[in-house]
Amino acid sequence: MRLFNGSELSPPTLPACASHGIGLHAASHLTARIAPYPDMSQGDLVELFWNTRFVLAHPIQADEVDRALQLPIPASFVFGGEAHLHYRVLRVGHRAQKSPGLSVAVKLDCPGGSLLQDGENQFLAPVQMPDTVCLNDLKRGVPFSIEPWRHMAALDSLTLRWGDLRLDLPPLHASQPGQPIKGRIPKSMVREAGQDAHLEVTYCILDRVGNPSGWAPARQVCVYRDPTSIDIPKG
Repeated sequence: MRLFNGSELSPPTLPACASHGIGLHAASHLTARIAPYPDMSQGDLVELFWNTRFVLAHPIQADEVDRALQLPIPASFVFGGEAHLHYRVLRVGHRAQKSPGLSVAVKLDCPGGSLLQDGENQFLAPVQMPDTVCLNDLKRGVPFSIEPWRHMAALDSLTLRWGDLRLDLPPLHASQPGQPIKGRIPKSMVREAGQDAHLEVTYCILDRVGNPSGWAPARQVCVYRDPTSIDIPKG
């Protein structure tokens, strides 16, 4: 009987997985990739495990020898938290060989909570900002504040929409969850969008594993120009 060491097998990979882990969308069609291994032969049996649970057994077919395997993982196996994935290779005349493991974070909670309807998330608070903005009186842009949301976490990324224009904010750092997000709409962006008596302002969030929040309920802002005032220089 030939003995194998763990270095002869590569750990499994998850091609559909985001760099920071598995999100809700990926969990619904998750596939493990098993790289070809030495002396791969027809009739070998590959057993896949999710944590300590057996997922499936796949016998190697003649046309699969020396080719990567794509093994489906049912969504019923995937829960939030840290997951560990490995596989075993069983073949006649050899001791079972266990692969190195793959550890991956699983996050199935969307920022703000699950959407009640497509496009708008009623669990997100509208952005807070002035109800009126005068284009003649822009000095440092328009201040805004966004209340903390459910499942707020480090590396959440916000996109704020001012009319038809979008502003991407830096991902949250570790000290920001639980705190309001404050900033300013750049005056160049406000001027580019121009006057609008009912300009809509909203935002959406994408977490570190790609879970989207949908758009927050929009706030309407009146953006106007005072013909009796002198514009503040753009510089």
